[in-house]
Amino acid sequence: MEHIVHIHDVSKAFVTERGLSVAAVDRANLEIRRGEFVCLVGPSGCGKSTLLRIIAGLEQADAGRATYNGQLLARPHRDVGMVFQEYSVLPWRTVLDNVCLGLEFLGEKRAARLERAEHYLGLVGMTRFAEAFPYELSGGMRQRVAIARALATDPQVLLMDEPFGALDAHTRILMQKELLRIWRETGKTVILVTHSVDEALYLAGRIAVMTARPGKVREIIDVPLEHPRDRSDPLYAKMTARILDILEEEVVTAGEF
Repeated sequence: MEHIVHIHDVSKAFVTERGLSVAAVDRANLEIRRGEFVCLVGPSGCGKSTLLRIIAGLEQADAGRATYNGQLLARPHRDVGMVFQEYSVLPWRTVLDNVCLGLEFLGEKRAARLERAEHYLGLVGMTRFAEAFPYELSGGMRQRVAIARALATDPQVLLMDEPFGALDAHTRILMQKELLRIWRETGKTVILVTHSVDEALYLAGRIAVMTARPGKVREIIDVPLEHPRDRSDPLYAKMTARILDILEEEVVTAGEF
């Protein structure tokens, strides 16, 4: 299967208010195949979200390249959608109008964007809430709307930055199952950042484990478990322990614990 996203020796630093340069990502390398589900995990502050924003074209790498199908991702690309950690739906717009937002930016005619928005609301199970406002929805429902909005522009790659981080444990598990269903039905390529090793193992076909800051990809772990996955499987537990050991080693080596 072909690789469609290439991250080659990507580095990124930020300047603090005091004028100090802080390296966030250092010579990160990763290749993503079409249609696969990849999770990025790593110690807090290791540059996972920064790397995702570079792929999204929302940040510029200081060195190296992030490309999609050979095209440099120097700005947002129509084929690359993103779901943020925060509930990013607009409070003054209905659910339906929120999902239409990206299509409006693309200049789609109203009838066409409504038809597409209704399709993706159906995909995420939110059709009957089309005329509701975000304040009337639970956190999980608002995140479903954000996913539908990202999918409505029909991106080939869906980037997700801790999309379920603010949800309670039970809702998070339900949303993980929903995301797997959507991934199977749409065939999108998904790259998801998470702090949860359990979430990464439940979702991903491959897990990229990053080092402590400045982050680089230390190891890529294939997950040889079929979906739906059983959290009580001994192999699941063994892989969880292995990744946690790597993360602990990184934190201790960096002197952050």
